[in-house]
Amino acid sequence: MPEAIILAGGLGTRLRSEVPELPKCMAPVAGKPFLDYVIGFLQKQGVTKFIFSLGYRSEAVLQHLESEWPKLMYDYTIETIPLGTGGGIRLAAQKVKGDSLFVLNGDTYFEVNLLSMLEKHLEVQVEITVALKNMTRFDRYGSVLMDQNNIISAFQEKTYREMGWINGGIYLIQKQLITNIDIADPFSFEKEILEKYVEKKCIFGFESDGYFIDIGIPEDFKKANLDFAR
Repeated sequence: MPEAIILAGGLGTRLRSEVPELPKCMAPVAGKPFLDYVIGFLQKQGVTKFIFSLGYRSEAVLQHLESEWPKLMYDYTIETIPLGTGGGIRLAAQKVKGDSLFVLNGDTYFEVNLLSMLEKHLEVQVEITVALKNMTRFDRYGSVLMDQNNIISAFQEKTYREMGWINGGIYLIQKQLITNIDIADPFSFEKEILEKYVEKKCIFGFESDGYFIDIGIPEDFKKANLDFAR
């Protein structure tokens, strides 16, 4: 199973009313940091090596890993200046030993069968596979369009939709794509890679109907507390 990069340096500005002075991934959900649920999910899926992409309040994450996850095999990178999602992934990818890697957001929990995602990624021989979640009546997320072979043809802007596929924030990427790209930091993975590589027809959409929550706003943070308490 490829190594997993967890993006865990988000400022969490929209959550400040609920979680002051903590990176989003460390927001307490049902009694423990949200990051613990993400790590636990990945372990159950067979991931054994982790790389944490850190920035804001990195010491809070490192102290937690040292005290609560002493046996976890992990490495980390720390952004001294903001690198954007693309720059952060590229920096962390330098620590990856294999040819491919998973990327997840530390403030999002999406139950995806990662082994099936990997098998499909290898079968269709693409550069990037994106885990997709089917949503109804949404305007918080952009939508994703695919052709009949699930090759992604467009990432559309946020607007209200009755139904559609959204980017669930889990990626499987060929390492050389992100480490060799000639773009200066900071840069956006979504804008500079996903939206531009769509034209090359090398991004596969892996559909999943698993549980999904993004705690980036207070309403969903409160919902996560209720869901995980159950």
